[in-house]
Amino acid sequence: MEMKKRFRTAATPVPSNPSPKTSSSLFLTLSPSPTILSPSISPSQIPQTSPLPASPPNPPPLLLHFPPRSHSLPSRRRPHTLLYFISLQIALASIDLSRSRFFTSSGLSYSVTNCSFLVEIDLSNATTLTDSAAAVIAEAKNLERLWLVRCKLISDIGIGCVAVGCRKLRLLSLKWCCRVSDLGVGLIAMKCEDLRSLDLSYLPITEKCLSSILRLQSLEDLVLVACVGLDDDGLRTLKHGCRSLERLDVSNCQSIGHLGLSSFTEGSTCLRLLVLSYGCSVTAVAAKCLQNFSLLQSIKLDGCLVTCCGMKAIGNWCASLVELSLSKCSGVTDVGLCSIVETQKELKKLDITCCRWISYISIDSNTRSCTSLTSLRMESCTQVSKEAFVLIGKCCPFLEELDVTDNEIDDEGLKSISSCSKLCSLKVGICLNVTDQGLISIGMSCSELAELDLYRCLGITDVGVASVAQGCPKLRVINVEYCNKVIDTSLRMLSNCLGLKALEARGCPCISSVGLLAIAEGCRLLTMLDIKNCYNINDSGMVSLACYSQNLKQINLSYCSVTDVGLLALASIRQLQNMTVLHLTGLTPNGLASALLAS
Repeated sequence: MEMKKRFRTAATPVPSNPSPKTSSSLFLTLSPSPTILSPSISPSQIPQTSPLPASPPNPPPLLLHFPPRSHSLPSRRRPHTLLYFISLQIALASIDLSRSRFFTSSGLSYSVTNCSFLVEIDLSNATTLTDSAAAVIAEAKNLERLWLVRCKLISDIGIGCVAVGCRKLRLLSLKWCCRVSDLGVGLIAMKCEDLRSLDLSYLPITEKCLSSILRLQSLEDLVLVACVGLDDDGLRTLKHGCRSLERLDVSNCQSIGHLGLSSFTEGSTCLRLLVLSYGCSVTAVAAKCLQNFSLLQSIKLDGCLVTCCGMKAIGNWCASLVELSLSKCSGVTDVGLCSIVETQKELKKLDITCCRWISYISIDSNTRSCTSLTSLRMESCTQVSKEAFVLIGKCCPFLEELDVTDNEIDDEGLKSISSCSKLCSLKVGICLNVTDQGLISIGMSCSELAELDLYRCLGITDVGVASVAQGCPKLRVINVEYCNKVIDTSLRMLSNCLGLKALEARGCPCISSVGLLAIAEGCRLLTMLDIKNCYNINDSGMVSLACYSQNLKQINLSYCSVTDVGLLALASIRQLQNMTVLHLTGLTPNGLASALLAS
């Protein structure tokens, strides 16, 4: 059973260093956040605005008293809350409705009409919005960024309205807008000449609209994941590529081969990132089309069949690769991988996850040639011997991320890797040869470590966890799932990592509510907690979380000894969004109902 908190509004000033999805002035996010952070405005200072048709003539009584403190508002009042807040004429620049369900085209219309400074709207997952909502968006003449992911009822008509009204668009995502076809996309390309980023993933488009798209002089990022209507025959009719294009993703487009790709990218000399994952086979002939991309830095071929000749061709044609992803590629061998890494001296990121045919030879060649590596992912490379991991530590001093899940690495390998003082993320799950001795080496030398995955490392005890907790004060995420020797002592030590945000302790039967109390008191920033199958954790642990872990957003307490009392305590955590409560024998229907009503 999965419980989700009610949705409420939150308006927050934009930080001084905004993220790509924020801008100057203010932004409004409608999400499970429970509070309104309001300016100090008295009712007499509220400007008069014209009422919205088909809405109540007056704001809800609760909102007539608007003190400069936080409120918890019932979810059913959320649309009126939005209208009232926007009536304050605050200079909102961004509205995020991607996790909201209780707004309509009417509310959206009032928002757009009253917020002339809007440059960004995220309506992702609004599956009930239709073309009328798109027509409303078209009134936001200054809009620059728009997300319509999974707005499956919006068609070419609505997108045409957006194209005509929002001429300043720079970013547009139409992913999963299945009713949008060549017509709508063509209109966007014709009217929105300043577009820089366009996501058309999973759309039923063909080459007919691509000609207009490729004429966009400022387009830098084009995503065409799983556009099954694109094929070589159609792409070969294109007469030119997009000269400004820097990033192209044609993942899961299995009908696009090297001939179509060559035509599609002709003249795209600025291309830096090319994603061909889960597409056609990479052969020598296919790789030859890469010779025109002198600036290409990143290639992702995840899930493709890659031949040895194809890998050699990549090594020959790509002179300055920084990132190469071969995750789950069949056909990757020592010979092929060595032929790439020996020519790519500047390679910084390499993903060879589940490349099960490589061995010590590949790691030896890689570490000797690519000494600037910062990220190495090699989960389930089961043919690589334990001696190879010693080479990684010796030859890759700049390593920041290492994933060796399900490998033969042992304590000697970890001791060598501990010399990578910049290491931030380490994953050694299902590495049965790792013990406390290896973790002690990491704790003593890797003070920058922020993420540690010890999933099913059965040789780990409190000694190893304590060493990491003491030596890695920047730890943010730790996974000790099914480490059955971990007890409350580990949690008490981890409570000293004040920045800890995620703790996964599923299947650790020896931890109890005592250890959870220590985590709750010390790790006030905790947002995710998984204690499934920790049957010694009971209601007192939930009370501790309710008292101290007010930032908690997600918790799994299935198979714990929690009853109605504990669940009701958790319901008081106002940030909580997701709670999994499978097989709680002490939980009753009345208790569940009470928790839902209290949340």
